[in-house]
Amino acid sequence: MTTFPHRPSSPPAGDDLAFRRSALRVIAVEAAAVAALAERLDGQFPAACRLLLDCRGRVVVTGMGKSGHIGGKIAATLASTGTPAFFVHPGEACHGDLGMITGQDVVLALSNSGESAEILTILPRLKRLGVPLIAMTGNPRSTLARQAEVHLDVGVAEEACPLGLAPTSSTTAALVMGDALAVALLETRGFRPEDFAFSHPGGRLGRRLLIRVRDIMHTGSAVPSVPEDALVRDAVLEMTAKKLGMTAVVDAHRRVLGIFTDGDLRRLLERAGDIRSTPIAAVMTRACTTVGADLLAAETVRLMETRRINALLVVDEDRRLIGALNMHDLLRAGVV
Repeated sequence: MTTFPHRPSSPPAGDDLAFRRSALRVIAVEAAAVAALAERLDGQFPAACRLLLDCRGRVVVTGMGKSGHIGGKIAATLASTGTPAFFVHPGEACHGDLGMITGQDVVLALSNSGESAEILTILPRLKRLGVPLIAMTGNPRSTLARQAEVHLDVGVAEEACPLGLAPTSSTTAALVMGDALAVALLETRGFRPEDFAFSHPGGRLGRRLLIRVRDIMHTGSAVPSVPEDALVRDAVLEMTAKKLGMTAVVDAHRRVLGIFTDGDLRRLLERAGDIRSTPIAAVMTRACTTVGADLLAAETVRLMETRRINALLVVDEDRRLIGALNMHDLLRAGVV
């Protein structure tokens, strides 16, 4: 059986205070590394931003090992904030994936040493394509830094790893520089929350910013409504059939005159009202809240919460009834 002298057969007992001291030291070292970036934020940063803004193709991010993992996150952040980008592994690029890169693209290459062999191998091909190269390294005198049109210095004084081996502070600094690029480009492009939502349709933000009333409202025969000369009995039957807890009261042209809800029915019964002979026009709520079909569903939630109502009628510009929804519909749509 093979044994490893550096891996004890039983784990050492943990010391809570030692754990906390270690964590605090790592946080302090990495925070200092990030703070030091500000001192090296020179004219190269705006030059990188201009290259990325002028890119007519895609931003191709590449990096080996831990730098590659950071590069993948940077590419994802760029892509979701208005800068089309994707990650290419430099090892795979040497075996065919270079065909993914065109002369319209910009390459952002990450390497702490600036001497990653896999990245240096593809540089001649990038030069022949005329692809602008932005290098993000910890060594301004490295081969990669010298070959690049723009170099972003993300060097750190020390790694948080006490052995000085595992990339820790250096990867954090590169990640922060990537975020700085993405945010600078986002602000320059005038990127809005709505634009972000289009890249995140499955997330909560996407649902809140993309789903409109027309996407979730009940329409056609599913919309409860009774004519203005109906009795309360008719309204109750309509409410029971359509199961929205209310019904609209409309005129001959389907213009909304009012609404009758479960709450209105309870109040009527508390007064010992007769649902068989009472006209709906006598007990409906005339000044009812209505919305248009293009209103954001999230705005509808706020409106309903503010006015303490559970259902809404949807009308067109002439106040004709075209739909209805309640809070359960909004919950199902994931915007609440």
